[in-house]
Amino acid sequence: MTKPTTKNQILETAQTERAALEELLATLTVEQITQPNAIGEWAIKDVLSHLTEWEQMVIKWYEMGEKGLVPAVPSEEYNWAQLPQLNYSIYRKFRDKSLTDIQESFKSSYEKILKTIQAIPEKVLFTRGHYAWTRNNTLAAYFISNTSSHYRWARKEIRKATRKMEEK
Repeated sequence: MTKPTTKNQILETAQTERAALEELLATLTVEQITQPNAIGEWAIKDVLSHLTEWEQMVIKWYEMGEKGLVPAVPSEEYNWAQLPQLNYSIYRKFRDKSLTDIQESFKSSYEKILKTIQAIPEKVLFTRGHYAWTRNNTLAAYFISNTSSHYRWARKEIRKATRKMEEK
């Protein structure tokens, strides 16, 4: 799939991939969604928390950039070379949350990220280095990575996990 090159394409691709992910999730039972060790040691619900947290992180980076601040990207504790450790810390942060709470956050975060993207001028999305924290990347690249690309990754991992569950 080609990378979106307009704001409308970012939004359309995010909505298409999210709809496909939600369609897959709708076919699963609560037991399947909450079963530990479905994807590594994660349950499918942990994947939803992961997606939500990354959406919230990119929104926060954008909001800080708008205020002229330079956020620690990806986080205060971890650099890009430490993504496995960051992702594990996200897992630990949310693993004990209820499925209901996770699903509510998953929904509200998605609504917020769409509204955030809609409010950003197209030129800001596609100007390399517009914010100091994006360095030589576009803001669009961060939003694409944390929406459509991430939803596609999650769908692939969830499909693999459910196939393994069915084999047992």
